[in-house]
Amino acid sequence: MTDIPNIDESKQGAGSPRLIHFDDTQGIFILRSDRTAYVLKIHGHGFLCHLYWGEEIAPQDFGVLSVPHGQASCPNPIPGDFQFSLDTTPLEYPVYGNSDFRSPALEIFHPASGSRVLDLRYGSHSIAAGKPHLENLPATRAADLEAETLVVVLRDAGMQVTVELSYTVFANHPVITRSARILNERGSPLVLGRVLSCSLDFSSSFSGFHFTHLHGAWARETQLASHPLHPGTQSIESRRGASGHAHNPFFALTEMGVHEEYGAAYGFGLVYSGNFLASVELDPRDSPRVQMGVNPFDFSWTLDPGSSFQTPEAVLVFSSGGLGGMSRALHRFYHRHLIPSIWRERPRPVVLNNWEATYFDFNAEKIVEIATSAAALGVELLVLDDGWFGWRDDDSSSLGDWVVHQRKLPHGLADLAGRIRGQGLGFGLWIEPEMVSPDSDLYREHPDWCLHVPTHPRTQSRKQLVLDLSRAEVCAEIFRRISAVMQSAPISYVKWDMNRNMTEIGSVGRPPERQQETAHRYMLGFYGLLERFREEFPEILFEGCAGGGGRFDPGILHYMPQVWASDNSDAIARLRIQYGASLAYPLSAISSHVSAVPNHQVGRRTSLRTRGHVAFTGAFGYEFDATNLDPEEQEEVRGQIRRYKQLQSLLSDGDLYRLRSPFQGNEAAWIVVSPDQSEALVTHVTILAGANPPPVRLPLRGLDSDSTYRFGEEEGTFRGDFLMRIGISVPEPSGDFISHQWHLLRV
Repeated sequence: MTDIPNIDESKQGAGSPRLIHFDDTQGIFILRSDRTAYVLKIHGHGFLCHLYWGEEIAPQDFGVLSVPHGQASCPNPIPGDFQFSLDTTPLEYPVYGNSDFRSPALEIFHPASGSRVLDLRYGSHSIAAGKPHLENLPATRAADLEAETLVVVLRDAGMQVTVELSYTVFANHPVITRSARILNERGSPLVLGRVLSCSLDFSSSFSGFHFTHLHGAWARETQLASHPLHPGTQSIESRRGASGHAHNPFFALTEMGVHEEYGAAYGFGLVYSGNFLASVELDPRDSPRVQMGVNPFDFSWTLDPGSSFQTPEAVLVFSSGGLGGMSRALHRFYHRHLIPSIWRERPRPVVLNNWEATYFDFNAEKIVEIATSAAALGVELLVLDDGWFGWRDDDSSSLGDWVVHQRKLPHGLADLAGRIRGQGLGFGLWIEPEMVSPDSDLYREHPDWCLHVPTHPRTQSRKQLVLDLSRAEVCAEIFRRISAVMQSAPISYVKWDMNRNMTEIGSVGRPPERQQETAHRYMLGFYGLLERFREEFPEILFEGCAGGGGRFDPGILHYMPQVWASDNSDAIARLRIQYGASLAYPLSAISSHVSAVPNHQVGRRTSLRTRGHVAFTGAFGYEFDATNLDPEEQEEVRGQIRRYKQLQSLLSDGDLYRLRSPFQGNEAAWIVVSPDQSEALVTHVTILAGANPPPVRLPLRGLDSDSTYRFGEEEGTFRGDFLMRIGISVPEPSGDFISHQWHLLRV
């Protein structure tokens, strides 16, 4: 048995929530938070094993949850112990080469000896109040009384490697965050080939679970997919240099038959915006191994003597209340512990973006004209999108040259912003700092500042290249140029875009053997830039965008409270996009705007009413030319904005219950309920009208059964139990794309 030191509990901090308990007689850690438990055990031979994660169980002897015995064809790493095999053991951080044939969380190569074999054993552990920051990476935040952190130290004496596994438990959330830090303690370099944030082995009773994830493409992001686990490995990943449109860095394991409001759901998210891997391997004994972290594809990292590598943070959430319970737990957690604190409670402005109104064809007078009309409608901020800089009249030039387009804005940004603010509006600006146009002064001055491989052509996308943010001098120049713009005018909102993914991922600032570090070093440079901008301009509201939802992930939300979910602003397409995004992200993080008709992406015509209803349950705004509205439309927009401002607190702080899925039928419906259950907003959308349709009743969720609610003068009052069991009657649709909305107030 590995020696287990006694822990001085006084080091856990005064007033510690005592969420983590260590039983030194059995070598068992019990992590408890908000009706959940996560249990680890130090095996007699020093391996860190997983025993349980799920609903909280009454205190008892977890020692009865023994490590499984070895089976035929399973090697035995401990001489003389033929009942123990790592290939059947549920491990917390498995490694390569020592008899576990499943996917490892960590692979290390020692160039001097050629060895790739690791053998991690327990060394020590510590428990402390609060949550430490992760070096150079975004992560969730917590004060000392909100969380407690366990660090388990594993060591390989032969390789002279130390691994610190961090587990943070939160007092009021059914969430555990995990990360790993790898330290090289030998006198020669090591090379990391695979270094994941978390690995977790479930028992064979989970073999019938479903793998639920969000996939898509540009203009149809966050589409929901779910399928049963099957033998072998199922995975989602990005190799694009960003988390990407194709797969969101989130997935869930759900028990068979899970519902929105009942059944076990385990959610996994990664606080990272670059190449990622998320996989579930169902082994020959029907036991799932879940893993998540930086994608090992085209990745290696040279770890110099005495240096360390910190993995991004993984967020693990459990709910026995189905997918809805899991989503609400994540929403509350991200709202409290991830989104920048300054924007947790502060109302977001109702914005109007000029992109679909003018595209590149505008001048100062046109923008002021739009702003004047927008202000009369109640809009609070105008965003000037692409085309305000350099000589940019289309997408073929000027990225990197962040100086004002003199023909369009002859008196500069400060003059334009002043005129817009004179209308009572805030002023926002679009930027794309990570990119450079080959037709730009910056590129002509520094042609080697983009990602490229000298022996190969430089692939363009949207006629632009990617600046090499892995280089400090490039990041410094980007900050200098963009910060000068932000200081030049009263800017209160910035839309940070990124419109292409990485190709030819090479850097002239790095030797040949370190080229595969470039993509991750780019992300470290990117995060460093965001941190500098956030510190320098704390009052600016930053919105993330990457050709729409191509980088919608927790890493972005650490710096920016909202993300443009898709370049597709069609209300009916957005039903699926926003439904899928809500699986993992709070409504306040999902930017959703009303755009013109016919819609510019799909050509569909929907009513202004339906467009407003769909956009309401997000960070609300508009994408059209406000000067083109007729009087009736103007009055409807005024009403929408007044209504949104009245409901904004409910929509940002309330709990979301998804009632009807657009992925499963001809309708979508949802309700947002205030934390005290005194108020709710119900939205229902019929997609296509049908002949002689059956009557539709919509049972609600989340209300107080014993309270009485009023909604609409003609509808009267109803008890919560009636509304949740019998529901409200949905009027028969008079055509396609018909929506209804009800505001409920407790009497």
